[in-house]
Amino acid sequence: MAADKQNGFSLLETMAVIAIGMVMMAITFITLQPALKDARVNTAYNSVLAQIRQARQRAVDNREQFIVCFGTDTPKGAATPLGTPTAQSITTFQWPSGSALSSAVEISAIALPSDISFQTLSTPSPGIPTGSTAVPDGFGGGSVALDFDQGVSSGTKDQILFMPDGSARDTLGNVNSGVLYLARSADLYSSRSITVFGASGRIRGWRLVNKSGTPTWIQQ
Repeated sequence: MAADKQNGFSLLETMAVIAIGMVMMAITFITLQPALKDARVNTAYNSVLAQIRQARQRAVDNREQFIVCFGTDTPKGAATPLGTPTAQSITTFQWPSGSALSSAVEISAIALPSDISFQTLSTPSPGIPTGSTAVPDGFGGGSVALDFDQGVSSGTKDQILFMPDGSARDTLGNVNSGVLYLARSADLYSSRSITVFGASGRIRGWRLVNKSGTPTWIQQ
């Protein structure tokens, strides 16, 4: 009787299939990199936006004062800040009305992804828009990453105090309007921005886009 023949892949064929699979995986990984990076920026932006909105809502719902600090983990005036304005953190405190600022209680703290920071990018040229007519809601000049207490002499740039009526102020009672920027270093169009209107507490988000070769802020 003729011997049964067994069909299968040769070693060369198996290696060829594995090589093709590895090439396809590498191409997929490279293709997905921009999308993955964009997703990380959006996650960071959404986290910051959520912290600000939640603090305002808590202030209204609880009829209490809430302070949001960017890059510092202690409200200014309560103690020496332990962080710096470029640190990658957002910390929220509840400040009981009528009490000393030192009695503010931390209720939440989050950290941004390691590759995302509060910063403004001037490169690659021309960098983010500057000047009052080009920046989000006309706040600041586009060169300061944390730029709150607009129009307040020696104001606090890196924190917001939300009041029970929903307005944004500083710890001295001044109406506190301002803007913050975050981005990935050396990635101009990863830039995102958030603005806060002090009198109403209205919060708006922004994204930098390439508009006919010109970096332009659009609301998102």
